[in-house]
Amino acid sequence: MKYEEIINIIASFVIHSAIQAQSILAPGNNTFETAKLKSGRTEMTYFAVNGGPNVEIGSFAIDIASNNKTISVYTTLQFLNSADLWVDTCISDANTFKPIYRSSFSKDNDYVLKYNKEVTGYHYNKQTKKRTTIQDPVTDAFFDSYVYPYFLGLLPLTTGYKKNLAVYDYKPENQTNITKTRIEEVKNNTYVSTLTGEHKVWQVSVFEEATNDKYEYYIDKDSRRIWKIEILAKGQKLLLINKEIDFNPFVNKFNKEETLKLVNSGNSVIIGQAFARDNKNGGALQGMAILNVNKKQFAAKGTVIVLIPYTDYFKEWIKLNEARQKKFRPLIPLPVGARECIKESKVYDDNGNFEFLNLMPGEYLLTVKFTYAHSASETEVVGSRDTYVNGIYQGSNDITTTHNFVASATANVTKIITIKKDGDKESVKLKKTL
Repeated sequence: MKYEEIINIIASFVIHSAIQAQSILAPGNNTFETAKLKSGRTEMTYFAVNGGPNVEIGSFAIDIASNNKTISVYTTLQFLNSADLWVDTCISDANTFKPIYRSSFSKDNDYVLKYNKEVTGYHYNKQTKKRTTIQDPVTDAFFDSYVYPYFLGLLPLTTGYKKNLAVYDYKPENQTNITKTRIEEVKNNTYVSTLTGEHKVWQVSVFEEATNDKYEYYIDKDSRRIWKIEILAKGQKLLLINKEIDFNPFVNKFNKEETLKLVNSGNSVIIGQAFARDNKNGGALQGMAILNVNKKQFAAKGTVIVLIPYTDYFKEWIKLNEARQKKFRPLIPLPVGARECIKESKVYDDNGNFEFLNLMPGEYLLTVKFTYAHSASETEVVGSRDTYVNGIYQGSNDITTTHNFVASATANVTKIITIKKDGDKESVKLKKTL
């Protein structure tokens, strides 16, 4: 065999392999591992990336519901300081992943698509008040462009994996709505969660031909959860981070109904006073806060006092966060239901007084934070004095002066109160002494 023939065979093999590696993936392909698809809710925080600290701009929620017939994906995007919502729905066939229905509603546009032998529906531009009827004959198989990211984790991902996906991406100005999305690269990586630590992931690089946008998906190798999405769209870098709303490190179970009863269904009362005492004294009293010498500085009217039902669940939450704080790790937030069981009261006069009503017997943690004036002093060395005896140098002493000043200090006061019987009235002083 001639050298040229060998080269041609090798070249043909390489070209054929490249075509096979990036062959078109369309609905009906048995490549997807449907057993890995999980119904449930995911929430992600939306950030803008500008070279400095990431700036939070909104939140993105994804709800997936699957059964034997359909896979439904519902998403809601909301930007900070805005009541406007971007609500999208995509329903696909559970066996083939062929799209059935798609809708999108936002402050600027509404549109609905129904997929059959042709794509029908409408598009409504709220700015121009223009409504466009959609009737698009199609012959090729494709995915809906909005839903394919949630199918990526069902692919047999491995290092070097590449595929082209046929997608339908409707826009009124399009000449054609069927285009390709390229899975350009898959490689090993790790994702480090502030809550659950390090996770092994597939980093999946995707390019959308319809928009020229680039995406980096960080997909858990085991659970196929999407941990992070990096987006480069029209020169703007964006970032989505999984909030891990299913994170639950607690051993004790939370009972919202019983906990709400503790703080709302009793006849007991806690009355209290919040104040601070300074300790700037002279002579024999230095470093001590003495009654009638150091005046009370009351928490200002309107200061918030927080009451936490001190159940086993809340005790565990506090203990977990104390441990995380020592390791400089982010604190664990309370679930919404638990936060709803925390009561607040405000100081109602100029003497730091507050009260909590309708409490049942049990333990309660009271906490308050307020500022007050703290007297302090600072010693400055302004010179030195040498000592001589019979002309022989004995040593030197610093010449100092003391500056007294008043600074603003913060009082953080926490106290546990026990109500033994229903109807009891407990008095408490939340005081801070430096």
